[in-house]
Amino acid sequence: MKNNIYLVFDKTKSSLKIKSLLVNKLNFTSLKKSNVVIVVGGDGFMLQTLKRLYKVKKPFYGINSGNYGFLMNKFSNKNIVKNITTSNSVTIYPLQMTVINKNDLIRKSIAINEVSILRQSKQASSITIIANKKNIIKKLISDGVLVSTPAGSTAYNLSAHGPILDLDSRKLAVTPISPFRPRRWRGTIVSDKSKILIKNLDTNKRPISAVADNFEVRNAKTIKIQVNKNIRFNLLYDRNNSLHKKIKIEQTRKETTNN
Repeated sequence: MKNNIYLVFDKTKSSLKIKSLLVNKLNFTSLKKSNVVIVVGGDGFMLQTLKRLYKVKKPFYGINSGNYGFLMNKFSNKNIVKNITTSNSVTIYPLQMTVINKNDLIRKSIAINEVSILRQSKQASSITIIANKKNIIKKLISDGVLVSTPAGSTAYNLSAHGPILDLDSRKLAVTPISPFRPRRWRGTIVSDKSKILIKNLDTNKRPISAVADNFEVRNAKTIKIQVNKNIRFNLLYDRNNSLHKKIKIEQTRKETTNN
């Protein structure tokens, strides 16, 4: 393990500092020869890296150099070799987003955390949401809606007051963003086998964009979303800091405010 590592790192000052320390601890090789990929950065950089290397069937060990680092591990210069070799693996599957825009162009992308449907102008979005050919909601006037994976349910979805999903729940969260009509609709939870279709009911007056993590398609007309079981990511976590544990902590965390 120590001699079969491929390193990917963000170009921030904190990432470069960790990289320089890792060089003294580990011997790195090419991506092809490696059996684990170390990613140094924050959650956003990890998402970018996973999407860029989605065809690589190797485990990813994230080291946090950003802020929260939900998908990452805390860096320990002293125990880095031990932490990697004794880490536990978690398998996650991404969402597949297929968008047709108002010019009938088709764009596709995967999303590890969520697909966000967002209003594109001062006008609120007007959309209908269908799952497996059944209406979830016929007309939602809002700033948008999120479709989130369990791994992403503690990210944007949680900020939008969506539910935190257990990693092995086999569910997806559908969460409105600032709903106006119906005002009290809080979203729903659907099976991860669902095929979700979102349609813009007014493409001219109320344009929307569709964002798969950080990949945006503007002027979306229809958006199809479903879990892509053909793509799998194996994420490595320190034994005392698993992704399951992080999600459980978020589920029981009490919100505090500072005056």
